[in-house]
Amino acid sequence: MATATFAIGGMHCAACAVRNERALVKIPGVLKANVNLGTRRARVDFDEATVSEARLRDVVVQNGYEVLSDEAAADPRELARQEVQAARQKAFWAIALGAPVVVLAMADISLPWDYLGSNLSIWIQAALSTMVILGLGFEFHRGMIAQTRNLAANMDTLISLGTLAALFYSLWAMGTGHAHLYFETGAVIAALILLGRYFEARSRGQAGDAIEKLMDLGAKTARVIRDGEERNIPIEQVNVGDVLQVRPGEKIPVDGIIVQGASTVEEAMLTGESMPVIKTAGDEVFGATINLSGAFQMRATKVGQDTVLAQIVRMVSEAQGNKAPIQKLADRVSGIFVPVVLGIALATALGWYLFTGDVTQSFVPAVAVLLIACPCSLGLATPTAIMVGTGIGARRGILIKNGEALERGQKIDVVILDKTGTLTEGKPKVTEVLAFQGKGSIDNVLSIAASVERLSEHPLAQAVVQAARAKNLSLAEVGDFVSLSGKGIRGTIEGASVLVGSPRLMREQGFRLDDYVEQIEAREARAQTVVAVAQGGELIGIIAIADTLKEDAKAAVERLHSAGIKTVMITGDNQKTAQAVAAQIGIGHVIAEALPQDKAEQVQLLQEQGKHVAFVGDGINDAPALAQADLGIAIGSGTDIAIEAGNIVLVKGSPMKIIEALRLSRLTFRTIKQNLFWAFFYNLAAIPLAAFGLLNPMIAAGAMALSSVSVVGNSLRIKRQKLT
Repeated sequence: MATATFAIGGMHCAACAVRNERALVKIPGVLKANVNLGTRRARVDFDEATVSEARLRDVVVQNGYEVLSDEAAADPRELARQEVQAARQKAFWAIALGAPVVVLAMADISLPWDYLGSNLSIWIQAALSTMVILGLGFEFHRGMIAQTRNLAANMDTLISLGTLAALFYSLWAMGTGHAHLYFETGAVIAALILLGRYFEARSRGQAGDAIEKLMDLGAKTARVIRDGEERNIPIEQVNVGDVLQVRPGEKIPVDGIIVQGASTVEEAMLTGESMPVIKTAGDEVFGATINLSGAFQMRATKVGQDTVLAQIVRMVSEAQGNKAPIQKLADRVSGIFVPVVLGIALATALGWYLFTGDVTQSFVPAVAVLLIACPCSLGLATPTAIMVGTGIGARRGILIKNGEALERGQKIDVVILDKTGTLTEGKPKVTEVLAFQGKGSIDNVLSIAASVERLSEHPLAQAVVQAARAKNLSLAEVGDFVSLSGKGIRGTIEGASVLVGSPRLMREQGFRLDDYVEQIEAREARAQTVVAVAQGGELIGIIAIADTLKEDAKAAVERLHSAGIKTVMITGDNQKTAQAVAAQIGIGHVIAEALPQDKAEQVQLLQEQGKHVAFVGDGINDAPALAQADLGIAIGSGTDIAIEAGNIVLVKGSPMKIIEALRLSRLTFRTIKQNLFWAFFYNLAAIPLAAFGLLNPMIAAGAMALSSVSVVGNSLRIKRQKLT
């Protein structure tokens, strides 16, 4: 078995990807085909003994698309930019050229010159509409021809037939002296569809941003120790086994093991947890994580494509590529609708010719049939609802990236919630201060601890300092400050020794905690980190620090349950802490100690059970799961990577916005289906009238306009609906 990968040009919707997949799968010898609209690439597994790669490429070309050369496809981002630019130019010129046609036709303007029996105004309309329909709209006609070769039909077929019918009937009417012309109808249809395709291209152009930003996270250089000297080298030149020096505040260059020194490392990009991790000799460290406090030496164990960061990049890319595009309802129905309309139009022309023997009388009803079947309302059905829905979402802090997100959102039955930054604030905060009996007041314990902690940059230390400042406590001068890496800090205040750190540090320093074990364990059971404070050789109190729940987290979970949606909490934190947090908000299913690949795998497991899964997260570590999920919801207060990987972004980071986003998705998609129904209803109801000669082309155009008005009006109803 062999695998071929090549770029495809000319795809502008999900249906394009589906059609190419179907065409490739039909080839004898093809085992599997996957066409990714976002990256514009096809990946085909095939039997070399049965079919060649050249044959695969030929089928795509025969299907009406272009196979790009390796040079042209070398930079997907540049390719996307070129596509957006081309689509923007087409839409601009279509509107610029179509606008005068509409003004001249609708205002019935006559200019003071005639030529060959027609007013100059008519000639201008004919010229400009021809440029828009045949020139700028050539892609519609090319698509129709390609589909006709394959005995198929799609929206290109409808658009092409509608615009060509309006144009050629108007040219015929212009030449024969008929009063009714429809140049503006064809020009407006082409311009609107081209504008819609520009918006689609712009949305697709962002597909690779998540991967691009992930790749930018890694360190660009490393400080390697060779021959007893430190040298700065490009990250690409680091080899497995090299010993690297990492200083405080630097990104760890590659994956490896600490061989000398100790530090605290922020691993939020892997675990999503805000609490830094203590690292000593023998512990693993990972590339792109941040060394916070101490300096250390490490031995590189994984470099290049083997690092954890590279694996995350690969997982996001694969999840985006494996996501099956959703074929639009209008395209599916049009596959049946278009051949039927063509058959009716042909039967109408033949029937009237046999009945009257007059070509003109047979042509007009047939054109009326094609005009009433014109896809203007079909073209508006989806974008108008999406435009209104996304506009409402944006005003409410819900950024919906594309129409596909709305379609996916209305099917969700399981929501997986990342803990840190999604359900919790993502920042440590002092939740309780306890002064031991006879050892002073609560404010005294907090003031002493904060006085020493303000000299540390550790997140827990900063939480203590912020708590003291919030109470306007005065802080004392500290001498003999010493940081005990990963355990705590020591100093002196007015000559008395002060020690602030973990219970483990206190035991190592000879303090007895037997009388306070119950109090410490009770707070740890509630997912709180305990910091002990000692002064003058005596324990005076403890401070509990936790990543606090967001105010509306519990209410959001309850609303999801009442809507029949199952909730799952997932976190890189330990099982004990995870269970404590989940119990506070009513989530029964908890997955703890999850790495990035674990999160994506959990999403996939539920999908394999037939569930439609939404994943809500904010960290870099959540990117693979956000991409794998049917609907990725990123918290806007999180990282750019998560925001790019998600389909929906919640700007304010409130869990209640999840409810609003899902409600808006259901409401908007229901409106889209209603719009499609009414669009087809007008067409189907009026086609028989047109076929029997009871509907002239002018009335047909009016009915088409009426169907468009109803579609727009129905879409605007979304504004009046409640989301909470």
